[in-house]
Amino acid sequence: MGARGRGKETRSRRWLIILIMAAVLVVLASLWLLRSAPPAPQPAVSPSAEEASAPSAAAAPEKLTVKVLSIRPHDAKAYTQGLLLHEGSLFESAGLYGSSSLREVDPSTGEVKRQVAVPSEYFAEGLAAVGDRLIQLTWKEEKAFVYRLADFKPAGELRYDGEGWGLAFDGSRLVMSDGSDRLTFRDPQTFAVLGEVRVTLAGRPLSQLNELECVDGAVYSNVWQMDQIVRIDPASGRVTAVIDAAGLLTPAEKQNADVLNGIAWDPARKTFLITGKLWPKMFEVTFVPRP
Repeated sequence: MGARGRGKETRSRRWLIILIMAAVLVVLASLWLLRSAPPAPQPAVSPSAEEASAPSAAAAPEKLTVKVLSIRPHDAKAYTQGLLLHEGSLFESAGLYGSSSLREVDPSTGEVKRQVAVPSEYFAEGLAAVGDRLIQLTWKEEKAFVYRLADFKPAGELRYDGEGWGLAFDGSRLVMSDGSDRLTFRDPQTFAVLGEVRVTLAGRPLSQLNELECVDGAVYSNVWQMDQIVRIDPASGRVTAVIDAAGLLTPAEKQNADVLNGIAWDPARKTFLITGKLWPKMFEVTFVPRP
């Protein structure tokens, strides 16, 4: 082959190499653009009707306070653990080792109408009325005493695990607290556990739940060592209201008194009776919006 033929062949190979390199560059550039491109937009998912209507677990509770309607005397020697009104009579469980008792009290005068002592090795706690019986918890002894409502005669004992603090009856179940953030639901006859719920305030666990009262589908609870009562939705455990009960006693009265404890609902008057451990007074109140 002549020199001109070899020159043409060289130029053809050179162009072929250039075309191949150009094609490779185009492919590489395309791959880079594909990897760098933003992801395709996804269609927004609308919440279901159930999700949209569900209340927030951290919804802010109502802020309430107490409106005092009347002040009644209360036995300042009673370490109040449980308080309830039943058919016009006020019943009280008083605690402390060696001083625990079950009492019937005149709700107007504070006079102790009858009383039965609890054995000194027991620390009495919450109290509930179920039919013609009264059920009284003990603190660490894992035993509840059952009494006949008519005459305070013993009517049996019930067992449970853990501590006993507050007890209330909602008409079908007993509701029990143990000082934690848990409310336990129990069979009113056998005391068997039916379920439980964890209590939250603004989405956070609320512990130290103490004396209980069931009113119109809600559970009211003292918070131990606080001048507060909370209203709880027993289905969700969410605190729906925080009630400020501070300032009921004078500074002089507080000198010998202990913490707020004791909630009794008066269905006839639609009011609450509240008191505390070793308090000289009991207050008839309603709960109203806090200014």
